[in-house]
Amino acid sequence: MVTLSELVEALRQIFADGVVNVAEVMALLESYKSNPDEWKQYAIFDEHKYTRNLVDIGNGKYNLMLLCWGPGMGSSIHDHTDAHCFVKILDGALLETKYEWPESDDLEAPLRKLEQNRYDENGVSYMSDKLGLHRMENPSHSDSAVSLHLYVPPYEACNVFDEVSTRNITRI
Repeated sequence: MVTLSELVEALRQIFADGVVNVAEVMALLESYKSNPDEWKQYAIFDEHKYTRNLVDIGNGKYNLMLLCWGPGMGSSIHDHTDAHCFVKILDGALLETKYEWPESDDLEAPLRKLEQNRYDENGVSYMSDKLGLHRMENPSHSDSAVSLHLYVPPYEACNVFDEVSTRNITRI
């Protein structure tokens, strides 16, 4: 079991050469057991939207962010613009819904759901554009959730999609 500080240091070492070994990163994230005393300084909530709070810039190779989700809050359906996305649940639970990339030019066709998984405290998830699109949401209508997100390379923007029409709505 590692501390949050040890996790950050291990990530810096893993990504020193810029190579992403998904299994190695997943194992490292799984070895960290959530300790609110270590991450609560980054937990900044907003009553109207989920927040993204920087934990570590990863020497430009990645960024590590703490996301805070109020009851019922969720992301839009989005891609990762060729980045790897690792998620560790620190408190509460998140529901991840994965979708296929739109295959046709028919912008009126709905997105096709691939799967839906619930991740509870200490659960770990992985997503990349090769796997499709996804949405993360807090399924609770009474409790908040906190998750640690690792983006390799660093998060800059993503494309947001409409579930009903498959349209790429915007880039954020």
